[in-house]
Amino acid sequence: MQELAQYLEYLELEKGLARNTIEAYERDIGALLEHFGGEVSALTRQNINSYIYYLKENKYMATSIARKIASIRGFFRWACANGCFKSNPTEFLEQQKLPKKLPKVLTVEEINKILDEELTDVQRVIMELLYGCGLRVSELAGLNVTDIDLRGKYLRCFGKGSKERLVPLNKNAIKALNNFYPEREYLINKYNLDTKKVLIHESGKPFTRQDIYNFIHAQGQKLHKSISPHTLRHSFATHLLENGADLRVVQELLGHSDVATTQLYTHISKKRLKEVYFAINGKL
Repeated sequence: MQELAQYLEYLELEKGLARNTIEAYERDIGALLEHFGGEVSALTRQNINSYIYYLKENKYMATSIARKIASIRGFFRWACANGCFKSNPTEFLEQQKLPKKLPKVLTVEEINKILDEELTDVQRVIMELLYGCGLRVSELAGLNVTDIDLRGKYLRCFGKGSKERLVPLNKNAIKALNNFYPEREYLINKYNLDTKKVLIHESGKPFTRQDIYNFIHAQGQKLHKSISPHTLRHSFATHLLENGADLRVVQELLGHSDVATTQLYTHISKKRLKEVYFAINGKL
């Protein structure tokens, strides 16, 4: 479908979305088109509603359905704005109601249990940058040595939509990186590698997002918990707020465009939520 190809190009060139995000849009919109045999003319509000019903009947998770609807809506908004369609069949689609789910976090004691394990140098770097800096797994996997300034004690990463932000490095993260860099240099020379990626396996291959997921999942099993790299990011934010960090500062560290997203982490106590809210609004 020509319109879909143009839309994906728009997302990449004008919106600057990450490749993974664009591929997710392509899958979501492509699945809708495939469901109706590629017939664009069949995409009426009634038929899109029937597609949503089909997804529910086939036990798709509410979050997956909501994401698919958001993808389809975005496509039709763009298509109508660019004259591809006369009317928007998604304009009055009912928004999916999602259950409010609090972020899963680890306690400081649980984080310390993982850090007290006999981790390799590269594994310790992974832990310190996910928990100590609140990085997303994609940000960590994509991190280059040129993005890290140990003297200045900060790193540069690229989040959603290739949005750049600077994150301070704490002393434990700096120590972990300093310990790992000689090993990394050895691997670079041993395999004659031409890569700037920070994380490298003993085999000489760069770490993938899945490699990082597998490592963190294994650490969670030792705690008898199912965790992911994002659990460490949630824990990073929650522990900062528990210790009095300003919500706007945490928002900046996490790279959230909307402070409402960061407010998820204020579930730690109603009292703390009030303090942060009134501080932001200058009413204390």
